[in-house]
Amino acid sequence: MLGLRHARHIPPPRASRTARLAATLGAAAATLIALAGCGKAAPEQQSGAGVETVVVKIGAAGTAATATRNTTRLGGADAVADAAAVARAAYPGLTADTRPQAVVLADTGDWPAALAASALASAPLGAPLLYAEGQKLGQASVRALHALRPTGASALGGAQALLLGASIEAPSGYRARGTSLRDPYSLAASVAQLLAIVRGASPRQAIVVAADGPPALAMPAAGLAAESGAPILFVTASGVPAATAAALKSLGRPAIYTVGSTAIGERTLAQLGRFGTVKRVESRAGEDATAAGNAIAVSRFTDGSFGWGVLEPGHGLVFANAGRPFDAPAAAILSATGDYAPLLLLEDAGRVGPALGSYLSDIQPAAPRSQPARGVYNHGWLIGDERAIAQGTQAELDALLEIAPHSSPGEGAQSGEGPVATTG
Repeated sequence: MLGLRHARHIPPPRASRTARLAATLGAAAATLIALAGCGKAAPEQQSGAGVETVVVKIGAAGTAATATRNTTRLGGADAVADAAAVARAAYPGLTADTRPQAVVLADTGDWPAALAASALASAPLGAPLLYAEGQKLGQASVRALHALRPTGASALGGAQALLLGASIEAPSGYRARGTSLRDPYSLAASVAQLLAIVRGASPRQAIVVAADGPPALAMPAAGLAAESGAPILFVTASGVPAATAAALKSLGRPAIYTVGSTAIGERTLAQLGRFGTVKRVESRAGEDATAAGNAIAVSRFTDGSFGWGVLEPGHGLVFANAGRPFDAPAAAILSATGDYAPLLLLEDAGRVGPALGSYLSDIQPAAPRSQPARGVYNHGWLIGDERAIAQGTQAELDALLEIAPHSSPGEGAQSGEGPVATTG
């Protein structure tokens, strides 16, 4: 159980245009580095080839954002910086309405705890995630926590910090509630209990991933849990652990959705069927076997009111590198606030990749050339620095997200339909 630890005071454009945008991004990155080095907080604007890039230093948090027409980059060299930047973007902390009730703290050495924490970003709690490195918070996390100024969650005894993991120390001056559970199955079950307390009722859905599977296949579960409020529970490729079985029983035969199903064995799927209705979040083409394809399948998936169902333009989208799994929980709050963006993955920092490029082309906005303001728009959040997603890749994504005008004003304001995900 989570108990109170302390109670203290409070169609794609031409390649030439993409190349020009990449050059502009390079100049923007140079400006960002200069800003970080001199400690200035003022935004700067640069113009190049008709494209304006805005570089903003997020003050004391020590992280920065780079914005183009259709993308915003948040974060830095590691998950600590990424989580701090995302939390500050979601909650500037400048007014009562822009302060979170509570902040979740997880260790960068505990991937299952971080992933399970993603569900706490869902309504009504809406808690962003910050990372500790071992026992203590990193400097970027400390500064972000002070800037966020969490108000305290009344349903959780006024807790301002939720600690997931045995090693994390409660930050001084904050009411903290946490768990000392170490194994991922029991810890995830405790998060499900916490969600029930916050919501006043047990969730009716659960998301299941393989704790012993590739983290990249589990990453999209973070955004799905944040958007839906369904807890993430863990199984192994060969079975359902006792803690997970008990958590599923407590939910009263929930709808069970498996993410990264290729990492979950048939025996495990059969065991899950004893606790509720099991549906695999996967695509007809089987492209979900790759990290990028699996994320696309999750973005397309819908089952009644559950799931993203992103088959058309007009959405926010989060882009992260499949090799940086801790960025998925860090970005989860972007799936539960603002433009409610599902997570998509790049397997190579230097290119979008054919599967993701095809999907983005399917959902690329279009509008009559004479009335572009009547169209809908896509926006992309990019998580991490240029080692996670290169400048040229950001330019490529910007072009794929750009609204494309029709040559005839009589053509429709939207275009694109992707294949529907299947359940099984």
